[in-house]
Amino acid sequence: MNARKKFRPLTWVLLILWALVVLFPFYWMVLTSIKDYGAYNAEYIPSFFTLSPTVENYVQVFTEVDLGRYLLNTVIFTVITTALMVFVTILAAFAFARMEFAGKNLLFTAFLALMMIPSELVVITNFQTITEWNMRNTFLGLILPSVTSVFYIYLLRETFAQVPDSLYYAAKVDGTSDWRYLWKVMVPICRPTVVTITILKVIECWNLYIWPSLITDDPKYYLVSNGIQEIRESGFGRANIPAMMAAVVVISIPLILLFLGYRKQIMSGVARGGTKG
Repeated sequence: MNARKKFRPLTWVLLILWALVVLFPFYWMVLTSIKDYGAYNAEYIPSFFTLSPTVENYVQVFTEVDLGRYLLNTVIFTVITTALMVFVTILAAFAFARMEFAGKNLLFTAFLALMMIPSELVVITNFQTITEWNMRNTFLGLILPSVTSVFYIYLLRETFAQVPDSLYYAAKVDGTSDWRYLWKVMVPICRPTVVTITILKVIECWNLYIWPSLITDDPKYYLVSNGIQEIRESGFGRANIPAMMAAVVVISIPLILLFLGYRKQIMSGVARGGTKG
């Protein structure tokens, strides 16, 4: 006990230093976003503070680039994609965890093997398929490739498997259908994991860059990731870093608030899904 008390101050010092290292990029992002364009370019040595902050960069990203529309598109894409993904994940996880059918274990093993396929290969095949179906520059083309996730199905399946079989057998004796048992018993019991995969999917959709850049070239369907690229390449030129940082701050705020509000559910859901027995 004495040894633990002896090293406790050192532990706190190391944790504080690590927190500063992690948080510094966010500080630098906000600081750059409130610097004047000319003042930023005039800095030969980077300054760690500014005496003349400005909100001009934030005004520019909403007036000279249609960032508001891109935010709306991203919200629509994120909500629909996440809802479909959670629905598909719950059904697939329940099938692998509770239902009995021929070749279930072999199929689940093959399903997990899909995680070994590089994502770049999947992007290529998805792009070819969506193009052949004439779904480029549509929300449907953006959404369809993102409605399934092997990892989330595996995570939820492991959580479903922890629910005692006796509950299932008791429900069947009472005449409860599998569909009703799933939504009235399994999902409420495993709510932390369901909330976790929902939040993680929201973050994934919000930060998606490669697929929207490939499948859309019409500004009507741009997401926020395309908007940042537009600021860099055509909105203000490659040198306007303060405007880009202002856009990144605006885009990051919803995710930061989401994580801070549901951090306990995320941690408990991941811990529960990774523990069996």
